[in-house]
Amino acid sequence: MKKIVLPGVALIAVCYAFGRFSYGLFMPEISEALQLSESASGTINSATYIAYCLALLTAPLIINHKGHHYVIQLAGISAILGLIGIGLAHDTWLLAAGVFLAGLSTGWASPALGNAVSAELAPNLHARGNSWINTGTSFGIIVSGPLYLLFTDYWRLSYILFALIGITVLLWNRHAIPASKALPCTKSIWSCMRPTRPGSALLMACMLTGASSAIYWTFARNFLTDEKGASDSEAVLFWIVMGVTGILGGSAGRIIERIELGWSYRIGILLLSISLGVIVLPSMTSSMVSAVLFGSTYIFLTSVFIVWATRLFQPNVSIGISLAFLALGVGQFLGSFMAGYTIEVFSSTTAFMAFAILGLLGLFLRVKPA
Repeated sequence: MKKIVLPGVALIAVCYAFGRFSYGLFMPEISEALQLSESASGTINSATYIAYCLALLTAPLIINHKGHHYVIQLAGISAILGLIGIGLAHDTWLLAAGVFLAGLSTGWASPALGNAVSAELAPNLHARGNSWINTGTSFGIIVSGPLYLLFTDYWRLSYILFALIGITVLLWNRHAIPASKALPCTKSIWSCMRPTRPGSALLMACMLTGASSAIYWTFARNFLTDEKGASDSEAVLFWIVMGVTGILGGSAGRIIERIELGWSYRIGILLLSISLGVIVLPSMTSSMVSAVLFGSTYIFLTSVFIVWATRLFQPNVSIGISLAFLALGVGQFLGSFMAGYTIEVFSSTTAFMAFAILGLLGLFLRVKPA
């Protein structure tokens, strides 16, 4: 299992933590260096979501014709080029292009690695394998946080280091993951992508989770510094704590085996909503508790969605993962917009509490894994 899981963890770290989420971490420094307005920074960040959704839509098509090994390499190359583009950006257009390329890598990596797990590991190892690969985001956050503290004023150097790590990870995946091809969709690929009724419940669960979690990914750090008076170092520590505890999400596979998929999902939704409520409490201790809950539960829930999707869409697991993560991405896109509006009209505290309640709506969905 380690031959597939370890390089997969590393690829997810490069694509998600370095390629996608690090832009938010370094955004103040990048905006200052390139003289970007708040609206320009936000518009460029939206390129990540657009690229992510486009890649998720095309991933099953490419995997169906070329295989997961090809798409894994495509994801790695896209991440590396995007990271280099951001690191060398001297204007808005090059920065946007780099962010877009890095965003593509995330939408290609998850379905391809899910397909590799399905093709290369025994069925009883699928849940654990997918869950551990999904923790790559957390490992990447653990690396990017300290790099931010070390190279705050030298963000370009950080991105070049990210790219060098990405090259190493790409070569590792190219060598470690076999170029075998899983059973292709025997019907029209669009017919295979049409969700059943249980599949619709999965997509709704992903969309609600994406929408409710968006406020945390987009505004939690600003809330700490602007509303609670946290220093930059405390805000980065908050980020690192999220990453460290996210590794706990790797236990999702074993938990699903013990208490079933439905209970795993409901417990995850409850804890995620609690994390949104706890962050508004006045102390920094509550903020760190919130980071622990959110970091571990978000990775746990996305692992649950991967397992849920692979069970519903056998043998075309890349289609299920693509649709699930597409719904998650659409939810995050809509959630970010709604969160910004709610904060502007009401307050950050009201917005976090409202989104906690929004997340709880997921408890009413019926989980049928097959």
